[in-house]
Amino acid sequence: MSSYKALSKQIFEVGIYKIVPIRHEDRYVIMQWRNEQIYHLRQSKILDKESQDNYFTNVIANLYEKEYPDQILFSYLENEKCIGYGGLVHINWVDKNAELSFLINTEEDCIRFSHHWSNFLKLIEPISFQELNLHKIYTYAFNLRPQLYEVLELNGFCKEAILNEHCFFNDKFIDVLIHSKINRCD
Repeated sequence: MSSYKALSKQIFEVGIYKIVPIRHEDRYVIMQWRNEQIYHLRQSKILDKESQDNYFTNVIANLYEKEYPDQILFSYLENEKCIGYGGLVHINWVDKNAELSFLINTEEDCIRFSHHWSNFLKLIEPISFQELNLHKIYTYAFNLRPQLYEVLELNGFCKEAILNEHCFFNDKFIDVLIHSKINRCD
C-alpha cells in the first residue's frame, strides 16, 4: 500500500468502513464511476484508460512523497471492497483550508448516498483537523443534489455561500453552493 508522507497515519476506520491512500488497483472502477456521474462533476470529457493511467502515474504517484501535496485522495472501502473514493483537494497550506471531494459507486449513489457521505465525513474530518491541522474544510457543489447539503448540515457544516448562476450546465446557468466547517480546536 502506498502511503502519504504528509500523514503519520494512513488508515482511518469507522466500523466496516475505512479510507486508505488511493489504490492503483481502483483506478478503472473510479474512472467508470466518474464517467457515469459526469453530470455533477467538474469533468469536461469522458475519461479513458489511457488518461486514467496517465493521471495515476504522473499525478497521484507524485503526491505520496510530498510534504505538502495539493491533494490527498483515498479509496473508500466497505469490508475491504472499494465502493468510492475521495479526499482533500485544492489544499491551501498557507491559509490552511481544503475542498472535500467524494464519489461513491453509481449504484450506491442512487440508494445509500447519504449513509456513505456521512461516513466519509466522519473519516475525513480527523485527517483534516488533527493530522493536517487545517483550519477549514469546505465543499463546492453544483446545486443538483439536495441530499448532499442535508448530510453536510447534519455533520456540522454551515452553508457559507451561494454563487448564483455560477456554472453553465445542460444549457442553463446553475448555482454553486459552498458549505464549510471550521476546526474549533486549532
